[in-house]
Amino acid sequence: MTVKTMSNPNLQLIKESARDFAETYIRPHVMEWDESQEFPVDLFRKMGEFGFMGVLVPEKYQGAGLGYQEYITVIEEISRVCGSIGLSLAAHNSLCTNHILMFGTEEQKQKYLPKLATAEFIGAWGLTEPNTGSDAGRMKCVAEEDGDYYVLNGTKNWITHGKSGEVAVVIARTGELLDSHGMTAFIVERGTEGFKAGKKENKLGMRASETAEMIFENCRIPKSQILGQVGDGFIQAMKILDGGRISIAALSLGIAKGALEASIKYSKEREQFGKPISKFQGISFKLADMATNIEAAELLTRQAGALKDEGQTVTRQSAMAKYFASETAVEVATESIQIHGGYGYTKDYPVEKFYRDSKLCTIGEGTSEIQKLVISRELLKD
Repeated sequence: MTVKTMSNPNLQLIKESARDFAETYIRPHVMEWDESQEFPVDLFRKMGEFGFMGVLVPEKYQGAGLGYQEYITVIEEISRVCGSIGLSLAAHNSLCTNHILMFGTEEQKQKYLPKLATAEFIGAWGLTEPNTGSDAGRMKCVAEEDGDYYVLNGTKNWITHGKSGEVAVVIARTGELLDSHGMTAFIVERGTEGFKAGKKENKLGMRASETAEMIFENCRIPKSQILGQVGDGFIQAMKILDGGRISIAALSLGIAKGALEASIKYSKEREQFGKPISKFQGISFKLADMATNIEAAELLTRQAGALKDEGQTVTRQSAMAKYFASETAVEVATESIQIHGGYGYTKDYPVEKFYRDSKLCTIGEGTSEIQKLVISRELLKD
């Protein structure tokens, strides 16, 4: 299954397109955006022109109409150059856009998907709150029915594009605490009265990917903006995260590959004791371990993507891919710093940024510990 995927000629064309885009439009600005924490909105509009902002969206909604193998490839190639851009690309595609694609009415799809797929709209997705991350059942963001509307009050945080996104899918509590059928998903447009952005986070890594609060104060949302049925929001969110974890695995894969490539290049150029440090077993064995773990992470990620394309349940496989790939990214980035020595600790070389960016992959869309919980529950279910 995976071997066939990797020999797909169309996939190679997409790989080259994404790689060329990253080298042309992203690499020259990576550290500039990182230092300033600028979220480069114009870059994402440009990615919309290339079809990267609606990879999974059918062509009838102006998307690229591709599958998960192509999606993994795009994210990986972008993240190989900049994890921040890869993260925002993943969040836009997998969370907001995919939620509307999977659970929206035809009218909702016609209204929002073309704008999201072309990047006229940047998408946000709101599940996490200040006191409820993995424990989403205790969310305090509440939507109360009022005639033809729901009135939304509360705060969402750690939201990618929480400030700049033109449209957000927001999951709010419409029932009792801890009731998995007590939450509902709403589409909320920027500019809706009572919806505003809050604090933008000052982060260790992924600094060009905007992370901010979304605040709702008596925000009136028409019932026509409900995604699916009232009470289905949490169930929908778990299905969205199954696919989203594949995208974080792809993001991790790209970061790890970028760090490995930088390490190979440096180890061939840096000389000590009269020869390149790549000739020393201590360094060459590090490179061998890094490459082997990356290969294993890619196989897990591609397998999860293939199963998703086949319409199968991927809860266990996507959790495994996300867990292993994200931990691999951190390990590879750490070893890259070590191979570079003192230079790796400076901003003159790219590996310190891979190091900072990689850690988020073990946290976002479920920590590594949550992935282990998901995997073990799936294993013990029968």
